[in-house]
Amino acid sequence: MARVVVDVVLKPEILDPQGQAIVGALGRLHIDGVSDVRQGKHFELEVDDSVTDEQLERLADTLLANPVIENYRITRL
Repeated sequence: MARVVVDVVLKPEILDPQGQAIVGALGRLHIDGVSDVRQGKHFELEVDDSVTDEQLERLADTLLANPVIENYRITRL
């Protein structure tokens, strides 16, 4: 068994209202120095060693992310 992490975030050109709300709240918390926040999704998968990189790409591209508006990164741990 192997552990795989897939992180999904909105593409830079896509408006991120939740990230903007977090940036707005930082001032109220007196936290300076953060100019941008992009929110996303984090998936942890336990997979058999037989699962190929191509299969993981297809899984991420069709089920976990919307490739029109999101980028994703797959990491085998």
